[in-house]
Amino acid sequence: MAKSRLKTIAASIGSAVGTADRRAHKMVKAGSVAKKELAAISKQIDALKKQLQTTTKRMKKALS
Repeated sequence: MAKSRLKTIAASIGSAVGTADRRAHKMVKAGSVAKKELAAISKQIDALKKQLQTTTKRMKKALS
């Protein structure tokens, strides 16, 4: 009787570990997607900064 109870408990522990592992993998995947999106946004911001600097130079030159 004790062996079957131990098997039941071991199965529930294994199930909980599997569920936690699956959730951890999902979080890692979501984190990597967010990291890629952040890099893309950073590139866009850099391009906008460069464009703003160019426009500023042109405006200063035109007003001089």
